[in-house]
Amino acid sequence: MKSYKDLDIYNLAFEYAIEVHKLSLKLPKFELYEQGSQVRRSSKGVKDAIVEGYGRRVYKQDFLKFLTYSQASLLECTSQLEMISELYQLEGIDELKTKYERLGAKIHSFSQYVEKNWKS
Repeated sequence: MKSYKDLDIYNLAFEYAIEVHKLSLKLPKFELYEQGSQVRRSSKGVKDAIVEGYGRRVYKQDFLKFLTYSQASLLECTSQLEMISELYQLEGIDELKTKYERLGAKIHSFSQYVEKNWKS
C-alpha cells in the first residue's frame, strides 16, 4: 500500500461523500445550512479520518484511533441520513444508507486487521 488512495475504505468513503453532497443540495433551501451542512460535514469526516489515520500509520494505536473516528463520523452521517429520510422523500437516500452500513462493516474489518497484523 503506497497511499491512502489504495485503501478500499477510503475510495468508498470519498465516493459516498460526493453522493451525500449532491443529495444534500436537493434539500429545501432552509435546510441547506442546517441538516444539509451537518450531513455533508459528517460524510466528509469519514474519509478525512481515514486519511489522517493513514498518515499516522507508523503508530498502530494512532491509526486505530482515527479509524474509530471514521466509524464515529459514519454513524453520525447515517443518523443524519435517517433524519433526512424521515423528513424529506429524496430519491436515492435509502440506497445511500445501505452503502454506509456496508462501509461501516468494512471499516470495522479493516480496524480488526490493523489491530491483529499491523507492525508498530
